[in-house]
Amino acid sequence: MSDCKVSVCIPTYNYAAFLPEAIESVLAQRCTDFELLIIDDNSSDDTRSVVERYVRQDSRIRFSVNPVNVGMVQNWNLCLAQARGEYIKFIFGDDLLASPDALGRMAAVLDADSSVSLVCSARNIVDENSRLQQVKSHFKTGTVPGVEVINQCLAWKRNLVGEPSVVMFRKEHAARGFSVGYRQIVDLEMWFYLLEQGSFAYIDEPLCSFRVHSRQETNKTKENDVRLQDDLNLVQQYLDKDYVTVSGFLKRYIRCDNAYAVWKLYRNNKLTKDQARRLIGTHHGYASFRFWLPFYRLFKPCFKLYRSCIL
Repeated sequence: MSDCKVSVCIPTYNYAAFLPEAIESVLAQRCTDFELLIIDDNSSDDTRSVVERYVRQDSRIRFSVNPVNVGMVQNWNLCLAQARGEYIKFIFGDDLLASPDALGRMAAVLDADSSVSLVCSARNIVDENSRLQQVKSHFKTGTVPGVEVINQCLAWKRNLVGEPSVVMFRKEHAARGFSVGYRQIVDLEMWFYLLEQGSFAYIDEPLCSFRVHSRQETNKTKENDVRLQDDLNLVQQYLDKDYVTVSGFLKRYIRCDNAYAVWKLYRNNKLTKDQARRLIGTHHGYASFRFWLPFYRLFKPCFKLYRSCIL
């Protein structure tokens, strides 16, 4: 297949039960200038037979199976490397497009404004049976400087953009690939990288659906510990950049919040005291953490209440 406007990438692993809905939501798009690239990370379920059935029906689908399991981030990067389109639209194997105009509307935003490096939409949250649970949206329709969104995400300690299934971006801007130094907030770090290169465009309508299901809960505790290390790395990598306008007090709070999460791992016997002190010392400074801890404890309930009212 020759070059196309959009490469829709589905990196998948053991999601045979959800893949038909994901694939059909792509094939139902009114915008037809796309390829559908599906890379299976050596699944043990019926993924191959499910996808091959669609491959026989539509020449726009390209399908490959990794000979060994390479892991989530590497599989995402394989999709980027093999994509032939000008624009990249990820959809995870358990997610789906919520509108037949999703590809067309997102691509139109990128076509209309060369300064936009990341376009995103509101998203439906659906359950295992595709029943709508809620609609999530954190922005108004329009375009803002990318670094403004980075500042908001840092200030709120949240991925306000959303999951890979709800964005589209230019392949040329993502040549670096997803950072293998991250394991849980790989997407957020990539959004920061893309947003440093241009503007952020938002469509306040749910064009995509993110699925919440039981398999995502099985490793939640373990993933939370990994997420903490990612949070520490993200703050160290981005919080002191020249374009970050977060106040000095809030920067201290963010660092102290991460340090306190490390200290809780020690209190829960997941780290030794020396391990916790070394980790806090590397990312925050242990003496500084002990000094700011009383102020942090006073401020945190107020911050959590304010954030719950705003977000």
